[in-house]
Amino acid sequence: MRGTPDVADRPDSPLLVDRFGRVATDLRVSLTDRCNLRCTYCMPAEGLDWLPKRELLSDAELVRLIGIAVTRLGVTNIRFTGGEPLLRPGLEDVIAATSALDPRPKISMTTNGLSLARRAADLVRAGLDRVNVSLDTLDPARFRALTRRDRLDDVFAGLAAARDAGMAPVKVNAVLMRGVNEDEAVPLLRYCLEHGYQLRFIEQMPLDPQHGWNRDDMVTAEEILAALRTAFDLAPEPGERGGAPAERWLVDGGPAVVGVIASVTRPFCAACDRTRLTADGQVRNCLFSQSETDLRALLRAGATDEEIARRWRANSWAKAAGHGINEAGFHQPDRPMSAIGG
Repeated sequence: MRGTPDVADRPDSPLLVDRFGRVATDLRVSLTDRCNLRCTYCMPAEGLDWLPKRELLSDAELVRLIGIAVTRLGVTNIRFTGGEPLLRPGLEDVIAATSALDPRPKISMTTNGLSLARRAADLVRAGLDRVNVSLDTLDPARFRALTRRDRLDDVFAGLAAARDAGMAPVKVNAVLMRGVNEDEAVPLLRYCLEHGYQLRFIEQMPLDPQHGWNRDDMVTAEEILAALRTAFDLAPEPGERGGAPAERWLVDGGPAVVGVIASVTRPFCAACDRTRLTADGQVRNCLFSQSETDLRALLRAGATDEEIARRWRANSWAKAAGHGINEAGFHQPDRPMSAIGG
């Protein structure tokens, strides 16, 4: 965040507005920084120094903050992330409490899918509307090399279970990396079309704990689309994109679509509608923000809901115009993606 603007200039609105006319209605809630995969672009083989349990929000604290966001700040979409959110004890109870809010928000989750097969039905009963499952390869050997785990079949089973439990659409998130899996654009789309999933490619972003991201290793949106067009006819999906991160394309005339999230080469910051809550209770107004607002400390000091809401509004008001990845002075955030929440 570049400087702290005067909150006195903020309009008298209960919503999470910022200086550029954006309104945050989508809350990304990280439930844990832990993960049961060790993807090479996300964390080292030995894992990271996990947050101590005492620093994590309790279920009651988590539900209270989500309730403030929904009932006082105008948030309409809740996405649970991690780390791996399925590692959070009591996940179904947190989802059920979120589902019981009035007005009820839309509830989704981003997961690696490893334990989704045995929990999909319970998650839907609790109130989960849909999932995004990370899947970068269809090749078992390549999956083992990328994730350092032999669990590809579990991901396939999780996807099928989510679809069969009624989650719709079931989305697949894929990151293509040069020299690693860039040849899988077409196979991944064919797989998703065959199984009724909706595929989204995401440009690799500088969020690794090693700070080793190299722009030259990133497969760009244009390269992804060029690869897909060797096998499919793509046409822009009609209608307004709004704050959605993905540009969507009709595949062979539709109705199937494929999305491409060009976070680096075609930033969509001007329409961003997201705010983020980390597992230890810090609010971030951007994935790449260099600062946070500590809501956990307010909670534990006995602050009222309105006092917490006021601090959250001030955090949103200070949001920068963009993430700055393409600016000369860009610096990665100190926290990696697993600690911030996807």
